[in-house]
Amino acid sequence: MFDTILIANRGEIACRVIDTCRRLGVRTVAVHSDVDADARHVQMADVAVSLGGASPAESYLRGDAIIAAAQATGAQAIHPGYGFLSENPEFVDAVAAAGLVFIGPSASAIRAMGLKDAAKALMAEAGVPVVPGYQGAEQAPDLLAAEAEAIGYPVLIKAVAGGGGKGMRLVEQAKDFADALASAQSEAQTAFGNPHVLIEKYITSPRHIEVQVFGDGSRAVHLFERDCSLQRRHQKVIEEAPAPGMTSEMRDAMGQAAVRAAEAIGYAGAGTVEFIVDGSDGLRPDGFWFMEMNTRLQVEHPVTELITGVDLVAWQLTVAAGADLPCAQDDLQISGHAFEARLYAEDVPAGFLPATGRLAHLTFPAEARADTGVRTGDAISPHYDPMIAKVIVHGDSRAVALRKLRRALARTEVAGTVTNLAFLGALARHEGFSQGLVDTGLIGRDLAELTAVSAPEPAVLAQAAMVLTGRACDPGPLDGFALWSAFTQDVVLLVQEESHALRLVTAGPGQVDVLVEDVVVKARFGANGWRYDGQVARACYRGGAVVTLFGSVPRVVALIDPLDRDAGAGAGSDRVEAPMPGLVRSVHVAVGDHVAKGDRLAVLEAMKMEHALLAARDGVVAEVMVAAGSQVDAGTVLIRLEEEENAT
Repeated sequence: MFDTILIANRGEIACRVIDTCRRLGVRTVAVHSDVDADARHVQMADVAVSLGGASPAESYLRGDAIIAAAQATGAQAIHPGYGFLSENPEFVDAVAAAGLVFIGPSASAIRAMGLKDAAKALMAEAGVPVVPGYQGAEQAPDLLAAEAEAIGYPVLIKAVAGGGGKGMRLVEQAKDFADALASAQSEAQTAFGNPHVLIEKYITSPRHIEVQVFGDGSRAVHLFERDCSLQRRHQKVIEEAPAPGMTSEMRDAMGQAAVRAAEAIGYAGAGTVEFIVDGSDGLRPDGFWFMEMNTRLQVEHPVTELITGVDLVAWQLTVAAGADLPCAQDDLQISGHAFEARLYAEDVPAGFLPATGRLAHLTFPAEARADTGVRTGDAISPHYDPMIAKVIVHGDSRAVALRKLRRALARTEVAGTVTNLAFLGALARHEGFSQGLVDTGLIGRDLAELTAVSAPEPAVLAQAAMVLTGRACDPGPLDGFALWSAFTQDVVLLVQEESHALRLVTAGPGQVDVLVEDVVVKARFGANGWRYDGQVARACYRGGAVVTLFGSVPRVVALIDPLDRDAGAGAGSDRVEAPMPGLVRSVHVAVGDHVAKGDRLAVLEAMKMEHALLAARDGVVAEVMVAAGSQVDAGTVLIRLEEEENAT
């Protein structure tokens, strides 16, 4: 076994590798960009080396700097994680030339599977079923159109060097082929520097089922299958193992085909053989075809670990250090069922656009495995993939595991940035998915249902109002005291771009009636805290004028003044603070400007609305701490006025 390894990656996969290394007593070296200097994987590692820069090209793709870091820190091997340099054969050659060990397959194995057309031809020679199609070198548009006609529509155009859905187009009619081909080739050229494509028969009820393989360079075993059919734009969302509806006959056929694929290229380490499966009439041994092989550890590997009890990273280190496969095929068995949900910082209503922001609060339920590379207080950087975590559960059966997944998602708490958490919860509750009726088109067909946002319940608005007005604490003996009538307070809340007017009427200690439009919610304090119409209060996090209430449908609620917000309120008259997390849309003053009370100083975009920040008094601008385009947290000081005695 190695004494020290360097992890050429970041985020959750770097932390995942470090976890296993700690258990094995292996010293770890982290590398990081400038923006990742305080990242979780850097804090976890024994040694950290800066690669500089911010973008991947300036940091995690600098193979020469990574190899130099390994040599300088005494590492004997490099673990690539996934992404970045993990499937770069030139990097593998460079690692070997430097006298180090690459924890993964050989450069020749990566090259063999790197181009999809060559890989399909190789797999066909090895007896692995491949989808009917054209993988030739001739790329004339007329020839490709003729091949598509011969295969029969619908067909799929795919970039030979592609992945992640780039350079891929579905064509259902011959008249659309030329435009789709030009678009796919252009996208492939931009993404991969290679415009060549292949043509495949499109399976009308496709499922994406992949097989985990592991080899030692001479022989291989499979660790059963994962179903990754729940996809959006060819990106996996929720994965599970084993595949629902899988028969022992088909599992054996797929497993043997995957092992043949791995052994055909002398594969060493962890890899995944992906198959497209025809699910139109159940799962049949003659209804699956090779799609591609990923020559690395997959994002979704934890579900395989939970159903087999195998630590795949430990196996990677063991085999890379020169040992044979840790076990034979007959030693491997499936136990129970597992799910993994990918939690991202992304704006679902805006079309799943990647989001940034600082994680003001982040916790996961103890009963779930959460693989994450971030902590409370960390920023989601625009330079990298916006994954927050993978939430993973295991149960004795699919039904039990699915209930655990729903519960784990409902008890996951994230505040400070928008996420896809509500979408994941809706998907976990989807009737078809619950029944195991999955295919790659499920999310696309039911996207409107899965992304629909219901109006907030009155009890949720009532709790938000109580929290944002400071009343959701232990009541005092004089709460509600007023000379002539019950103490009342009117507030305006903003949820999903909709405003809601509420009135809080405090009748006495621990007794508040909240009028939510024409509904009265009774907020009552008892031995177990506050309840709203008898419902236990949700877990929540307050940041300035915004509260996030967690649960199966998380809610973000802001306290908004009916008029433009007085930026000085609560911040002292000299400082203008952000009342909530958001984007500085514009700044209207400069240092030295004279301003009058009520002047617009800046505009903050939050909750998809613009909020004017006004001067609380007359004065002179002393400092402007932000610029248009800055992402800020609640309470961030944006502008400072000169102290009044110094103002002229």
